[in-house]
Amino acid sequence: MKKLALTSLLTVFAVSGASAANIIDGNPLWRPGEGHFYSNFAVESHSEAIEDWGISEEFGYGVTDKLAVFMKTGLSEAESFDVMSWDEFTVGLNYRVLDMDNWKADVYGIYSLDPVWGDHVPFLDEKYTEYTWTLGARGGYVGDGWTVAGHIDFDYMNSESFNWGDDGTHSLSVGVDGQLVLCPQWNLIAGVEYTGMLDDRFEDAGKWTGKIGANYNLDETKYIGAYLMGEMEHSTGDWEWVDGFGFGVNFGIDF
Repeated sequence: MKKLALTSLLTVFAVSGASAANIIDGNPLWRPGEGHFYSNFAVESHSEAIEDWGISEEFGYGVTDKLAVFMKTGLSEAESFDVMSWDEFTVGLNYRVLDMDNWKADVYGIYSLDPVWGDHVPFLDEKYTEYTWTLGARGGYVGDGWTVAGHIDFDYMNSESFNWGDDGTHSLSVGVDGQLVLCPQWNLIAGVEYTGMLDDRFEDAGKWTGKIGANYNLDETKYIGAYLMGEMEHSTGDWEWVDGFGFGVNFGIDF
């Protein structure tokens, strides 16, 4: 009986340890476990003058430990709510193709449209709404207290969901993200990404986006984060900052 009780106790600790190993904390290579839902809610201002705000929600589910499905949408306002819009609506699949010790890699496919609706923009208006198909991959190394991950995305954008004609546009994004765990509660994050247009009519068009912030874990299933972000754009002439620096806060939960 004592051996059975001890075995049962060890089993409980083993299961608890396995669950704790997959803590949601803003890690760029985190993914939900099988049968788990997750939510990431964010509030952002994209300008130093705080003239516009946006909220977004990403909600996903781990079908298995390797396969996850997710959706994301967002709303924004500007000029003290004189301008409002329902921006992106996104659905996607993410599959872990490599999970070998510290090395991780995912591939994903995403379909999105933006905007859904806005002031002076009818619902899914053919003149304004853009549809995007994305194929991408993300991979990296999860060390003892730190993570480095790179990603590459290929986007095809057009005015209709299944319009594969010559009037579409193509872009390629590459970036790197990192996390440094300071203690069980606190971690720092940073990332940078470059997006360039692949079509000749957009020669030399591109942008850099950057982000730096900190996350605090309330417990193993919930965290809050705050971050600064900036964007530099190059279309014609010199590189220019877009609306200076913005900031945001987010809340993530795994359940």
